Amino acid sequence: MDIEKIFNSFNKKKIAVVGDIMLDRYIFGHVSRISPEYPVPVVDVSHETLRLGGAANVAVNIHAMGAKTILFGIVGNDDNARTLKKLMQNHGVSPEHLFHDPERPTTCKTRILSQNHHIARVDYESRDEATAAAEEFIDRHFKASIDSLDAIVLQDYNKGVLTPSLINKIITLASSRSVPVFVDPKLKGFFNYSGSTVFKPNLSEVASSLSITLQNTDHDIEQACKQLMTKMRCQHLVVTRSEKGLTICNDRFTHIPASSLDVADVSGAGDTVIAILSLSFAAGLDIETSAEIANIAAGTVCQEVGAVPVSPEKLLKACREYFKA
Repeated sequence: MDIEKIFNSFNKKKIAVVGDIMLDRYIFGHVSRISPEYPVPVVDVSHETLRLGGAANVAVNIHAMGAKTILFGIVGNDDNARTLKKLMQNHGVSPEHLFHDPERPTTCKTRILSQNHHIARVDYESRDEATAAAEEFIDRHFKASIDSLDAIVLQDYNKGVLTPSLINKIITLASSRSVPVFVDPKLKGFFNYSGSTVFKPNLSEVASSLSITLQNTDHDIEQACKQLMTKMRCQHLVVTRSEKGLTICNDRFTHIPASSLDVADVSGAGDTVIAILSLSFAAGLDIETSAEIANIAAGTVCQEVGAVPVSPEKLLKACREYFKA
């Protein structure tokens, strides 16, 4: 396999990402005492960082690999929105397809860490469904872009952007143009994505959606996948299994073990998987090879603290070693 040739082909692809956009704020510090006011740790702050999360992190991962991306989503009319748009521009992703809703806050997750361990998280968000005006804006701009796309990612964090009607419009239009749709779902609205090309839930989402107790064994996963495939009518089911890697279900089962790289933080790993999975598939690779590359990419970003885009250099090196073996 010519990995360099595959990576070079990424810059010819264009992928749309539709979903819940977030601003991730990380506060780093050191805990050396307990508050006298209440028995909680006191964090002496050393520094803060701001990163793109959710659907924005997916878009940044795709762009980092050299492809073009269009990001559709909703932000508020607040300082976090302005910060988020500036970060997008810094990463080469245009904010022009974001709908501004002054009645809702821009989703922002603030994580407080001590010695790189998470102490607490503070969320600013609305989980209300997108307004009719927001949905119409996204639908109109999406339709204008469809004929230039090689793939579509629907990144759902249950913050309200991906309404049932918008999902149906996107999948129906994509199907009519033979553009593959990749879905990273959450439990609410799980079965609204019927007819997608690739459906990528995690282990707990599969168990909850089927109302079953699911052990993380190959046999249990295969039985659950059979049930889920009949409900989803997707071409490929890709189940991420944490330390067990991932499983692909189509006309057969393929189990891919997790990368053996050191794990510092799993934040954003799922975003990286769906980004690289969609990009590799759009570049003409089969679903199994695409999933192997995505799995390796997740391993590389888990070496960093916080959600970070994949490094093409690190991924290329890791892929060379993997496919040589």
